Amino acid sequence: MAEPFQAAVTGLGLVTPAGIGVAETWRTIRAGTPTASSDSTLDGMPVDFSCRVPGFDADALLGRRTAWRLDRYVHLALVACREAIADAGLDTSAWDGARVGVVMGNALGGVGTFTTQHETLLADGAGKVSSMLIPMMGVNMVAGYLAIDCGAQGPNLVTTTACASGTTAIGTARDLLRTGRCDIVLAGGAEAGLSRPIVAGFTRMGALSGRVDDPAAASRPFSVDRDGFVAAEGAGVLVLERHEHAVARGARIRARVSGYGASADAHHATAPDPSGTGAEAAIRAALTDAGLEPSDVDHVNAHGTSTPLNDAVEAGVVARVFPALPAVTSVKGVTGHSLGAAGAIEAACTVLTIEHGEVPPTANLENPDPALEIDVVRGAPRRLGVSAATSNSFGFGGQNAVLVLTAN
Repeated sequence: MAEPFQAAVTGLGLVTPAGIGVAETWRTIRAGTPTASSDSTLDGMPVDFSCRVPGFDADALLGRRTAWRLDRYVHLALVACREAIADAGLDTSAWDGARVGVVMGNALGGVGTFTTQHETLLADGAGKVSSMLIPMMGVNMVAGYLAIDCGAQGPNLVTTTACASGTTAIGTARDLLRTGRCDIVLAGGAEAGLSRPIVAGFTRMGALSGRVDDPAAASRPFSVDRDGFVAAEGAGVLVLERHEHAVARGARIRARVSGYGASADAHHATAPDPSGTGAEAAIRAALTDAGLEPSDVDHVNAHGTSTPLNDAVEAGVVARVFPALPAVTSVKGVTGHSLGAAGAIEAACTVLTIEHGEVPPTANLENPDPALEIDVVRGAPRRLGVSAATSNSFGFGGQNAVLVLTAN
């Protein structure tokens, strides 16, 4: 049997409700400090809170000339990507751009721009709609703009698998490296969908927590009294390289992406298959791809949305696949659910868990659901040597994607 292909993770970049930058984000997640709070842009709505990136000033971070022509979801991605490239020690003026790809996950595109311009159309007519509307709102544009910013001329695409988009992007990036199409791929996800129509839609679906009296406590994955997720925004970018390429340039290898699995429930538009068959297939496929057994896995970074159905199905699958009960966490208790960005943010957190030997706690988990027979870390970080971990993502449409990350 061929040796499993391992993509080297040489750089991380994060912009999340837990903070701008990897260090600040990890500090907040490690502390288990929830970030959900009242959101003035949602005033008067049944659910009027969210998880926003704090203090994000696109003009200051990107320059006003760049910021004005981009939607917020691209703002977040650009800042995360620049951090990841710097963290990897790469010089974009010196690299062979034709060998550098970009794969980003996104679910909604530039909905903030679309909402604003639709309001302009209704109020002032078609002649006042911005000529930048289409390049600002396009789902594909985040990958295009990242390539423009750093001169990446290799394969360039966006994966759209709902809440699994960021994970799908990283798995797709690894495939580009495995086939030899690229030496480096910038991979991750970005989302900025906290517009009133989007939040209203999720509210009408019954997907969001209704804890308007205590937003900070609203996202509570695996809790017996969980009642929905908290809508969030954010971006995460990982620099992935062929191992030989990373070694040849003397790069620090933070961890490896050693396996990827994907599947479809083929069950329902928004609800997970109660049997968990599709999610289980994705996890087992990722383990097989990595050449690992379930007993090799020390940690599971769960999708853990804080919805009644998702958490129950995922917990059942984890218990079935991993009878040794690895340490489980969901960072969504801190960050909320950033849809297409979530999988990338969580993959980066899994890398940090491997590096630091510490599994962060699941925030707000005061009363674990006794029906969920898994070992969820809560209260404080758990010291644990992690040699292999899975990062799980499950999206609307029944789209499942799972990564296996291993220590270098």
